[in-house]
Amino acid sequence: MKRKIMIMITALLVMTLVLSGCGGDKKNVVIGSKDFSESIILGEMFAQLIEANTDIKVIRKLNMGGTFVCFEAIKNGDIDIYPEYTGTGLTAQLKMDVIADPEEAYRVVAEEFEKQFNIKWLSPLGLNNTYTLAVTQEVVEEYGVETFSDLAAVSEALIFGAEHEFFNRQDGFEGLVEAYGMKFKGEPKKMQVALKYQAIGNGDMDVTDAFATDGQIIQYNLKILEDDKGFFPPYYVAPIVKNETLEQFPELEGVLDMLAGLVDDATMTELNYRVDVEGESVEAVAADFLAKAGLV
Repeated sequence: MKRKIMIMITALLVMTLVLSGCGGDKKNVVIGSKDFSESIILGEMFAQLIEANTDIKVIRKLNMGGTFVCFEAIKNGDIDIYPEYTGTGLTAQLKMDVIADPEEAYRVVAEEFEKQFNIKWLSPLGLNNTYTLAVTQEVVEEYGVETFSDLAAVSEALIFGAEHEFFNRQDGFEGLVEAYGMKFKGEPKKMQVALKYQAIGNGDMDVTDAFATDGQIIQYNLKILEDDKGFFPPYYVAPIVKNETLEQFPELEGVLDMLAGLVDDATMTELNYRVDVEGESVEAVAADFLAKAGLV
């Protein structure tokens, strides 16, 4: 009998410890991020902002891996918050078709994430890290291009190059040239993603794909062109948070929404440049931005 009682007491203690670690008595939030500088910087911003404006203890799990790793982690409760992109939410997580209108894309992902995953999308930060096209200053000076359509009109005189993945995507090279009627000079150059900016910087090609907030755009003094037909989908970024976490810490929504609309493409490009090219620490770059924005 005594042995049975001891077993029951032990089981109750274990259950209590488990519940206190993952249930209503939770005393911290875990911030995650993907494995590239922009996501890590934004995750660090979230962490510092929460620490400066609440008494909540923050645990960082930054630089975790790709989209799948972070999304599984938030669904499983291993993290509470991470920055996500509307285009990724639509195509990778919801398996839906591209929605070109940014506001409609946000509305759909917010609604479906709430319904399917019990995860809330907070207010967008302002940046749209979508695919775009970048050209050298020599191309700008010679042809005066501002838009993808402008580029199409002179594309036969220009060499295009990009990473291998760009030639295998639905929203990649073949769809792009068809949508705009582009005919580049010779065969497009295909290379590893790490080499494309070096190649365009060395003059080996004139045009490449880019993410709108890549720090190397500044490094190589490239010009981003306007996607005037809206070929590429929007990739607006926002914090996504487990609803359980918001029930425990309702103040988080107001705190993280302090960033709403403050981080536009130019700002994020500069922050990425400082980390990727200048070698500044993520912590220092995030802290500097928050201080200058008057948020800490």
